[in-house]
Amino acid sequence: MIADRIEGKWIDLFADVFARCKVASGDICAVLSESQSRALNVQLAELALARLGARPFHVVVPTPRQSAPVPIRSTGASVALQNLGPAIGALASSVFVADCTLEGLMHAAELPQILKGGARVLYISNEHPDVLERLAPSPDDEQKVRAGMRLMREAKVMKVTSPAGTKLDIRIEGARVGGVWGYTEKPGTLSHWPGGLCLGFPKSGSVNGMLVMAPGDLNLTFKRYMENAVRLTVENDYVTRIDGDSFDAELMREYFAAWGEREAYAVSHVGWGINARARWDALEMYDRRDVNGTEQRAFAGNFLYSTGANEVAGRHTLGHFDLPLRHCTVELDGKAVVRDGKLAA
Repeated sequence: MIADRIEGKWIDLFADVFARCKVASGDICAVLSESQSRALNVQLAELALARLGARPFHVVVPTPRQSAPVPIRSTGASVALQNLGPAIGALASSVFVADCTLEGLMHAAELPQILKGGARVLYISNEHPDVLERLAPSPDDEQKVRAGMRLMREAKVMKVTSPAGTKLDIRIEGARVGGVWGYTEKPGTLSHWPGGLCLGFPKSGSVNGMLVMAPGDLNLTFKRYMENAVRLTVENDYVTRIDGDSFDAELMREYFAAWGEREAYAVSHVGWGINARARWDALEMYDRRDVNGTEQRAFAGNFLYSTGANEVAGRHTLGHFDLPLRHCTVELDGKAVVRDGKLAA
């Protein structure tokens, strides 16, 4: 385990990233956290804002009581705010919000109210600063993500194949396309750090085929590398079969079933990572409490398949899997954006 100690270099790091978010001297900035937040990141956020001459204040709420039948990890849908009006108002009236909640506000119910006020929100993923340090965002990341988003918006069909047997046909016409590069400059927007992702939320009934997870692919809900192949049959967005006799397959079957609802089996979003500094193998180097797996969602050339909530398709659930796959080829209308697990030119 890495020591939870404030380092001067990490104050500099946070200040550099906040400066990319156009935080300026005199700006009123909120640091949002909950009682179970990583205290080191909360402290670094405050110190970095002060270093930039901003006027930081804290919004701290108790971590809510658990309500799900199984542990929830990395959903991007924090429930910490619990529709608490005064807290939402304070965040919405801020110039900038450093989001240090465990799950992040990306899909939180309160996010539209906060963004409507004009706040710029940066979710600092629940990673140890040692991870964040290697993955400081850059304008090059933004250019790559924006280019990928343009390609996805212009395309009608995504096809994904792999040597392990993955063969997915995905209609992305009409999908909600998004991208994250690790900072945000525009009022009323949100990003997260680390970044480096191009994503699409397909419309209902858009995904069919076979998703084969091979050894070395990742199940980030469990923060675990796959050791055996698991085959997921996808029909009209829903995983209908999970084939495999291994412990990996049993874990997935049990977690899916624990939710007791069909929507947990449905596709949330699909996309690929562009971050050349992110490493698929870095999960091996950290204790589980030190990482949130955002790096493994963003490593260059991965195909990311996620199950769970998809507002575009009208589906809502807290059940969630993020599954980055290696060695895939991703094509948009026949043009490869990822070939054999490497970004195409």
